[in-house]
Amino acid sequence: MGRSLRVAQEYIQQVKSALRRNGYPSQKAFATEIGLSLSTVKNFLSGKPVDYINFVEISEKLGQDWQEIADKETEIKANNNHIEEDSPFVTGPPITHPRHFFGRQKELKRLFNLLKRHPLQNAAIIGERRIGKTSLLHYLKNITTTPVKELRPNQKSDWLPNPEIYRWVFVDFQDPRMQSKERFLTHILENLRMKTPEPCDLDNFMDVMSDNLHNPTVILLDEIGVGLKRCLELDDEFWESLRSLATNHTGGNLAFILATHESPIELAHSTGHSSPFFNIFGYTATLGALKEEEARELIASSPITFANDDVEWIIEQSQCVPLVLQILCRECLFHLEDGDTDDWREEGLRQVEHFNHLKSG
Repeated sequence: MGRSLRVAQEYIQQVKSALRRNGYPSQKAFATEIGLSLSTVKNFLSGKPVDYINFVEISEKLGQDWQEIADKETEIKANNNHIEEDSPFVTGPPITHPRHFFGRQKELKRLFNLLKRHPLQNAAIIGERRIGKTSLLHYLKNITTTPVKELRPNQKSDWLPNPEIYRWVFVDFQDPRMQSKERFLTHILENLRMKTPEPCDLDNFMDVMSDNLHNPTVILLDEIGVGLKRCLELDDEFWESLRSLATNHTGGNLAFILATHESPIELAHSTGHSSPFFNIFGYTATLGALKEEEARELIASSPITFANDDVEWIIEQSQCVPLVLQILCRECLFHLEDGDTDDWREEGLRQVEHFNHLKSG
């Protein structure tokens, strides 16, 4: 199944009629009722792609069989374009599937301990760029609800007693859309399946969240340094409102976990912010190299077993720094798959040259 679906051309008039038949005077009224943005509803009704979950929800609300009205050609293309084989070693983008995430067990235990008891508590993940902060945020969000059959044997996933009641929202401040206060607030509400008010300003956002947030909820703020430096709309009033929401208006059900390359207080000062929001992070996890046993577990996940001397060389050269470790493992695997006789270690060292600063961090 593709991530997005759209209404087939021959069913567009049918779904538009269903809107009126179900008593909605306008698209805006329907969007308000279902708790989605007006643009999402408009895209659905005009046959443009929308997120799979939203497509199903809108279809059911209008009394439509989503499988019947979905554009089958789009679905087939999405399936045909899907690459079935996952990369065993991820060296560029963050790791999003828990199966490929290794280590950080100490940090995970502390973080989940902050989230499994009431009230939920806030935390900051600190580390150099490319050390794995974003991957850790994705792991927190996904590990407790990923089916066991999709995980590695004996991979721990029972971090929370009732994971199905938790709500998670991931915010990437490198996304230019998050530089707008309204888009940021709308993003939060849509991901929590709450109605988006008009206008979606701070006052209305606070009202909606205060009245409707009853489940334990974690908002993950990635690259928050970028947000503080570039997003002029996200001023001290904005951050103070988020602090007030977490501490006074949601009954202990809301926590923030942010990723940054320096402490939240230092980051706030260096970017000219004085909001007390940055004082609420009582726990910080500073990321560095993996433990050696964690690094060896990652190496052992290779679909082709590495020779013992290659394993020891990778451990020594990477100093168990995750990115360097992944790159060297990738080069070793390429060498084994291709069966070439070239010195893969020389190429491996060339590939990690720009990341050696991580080993001394």
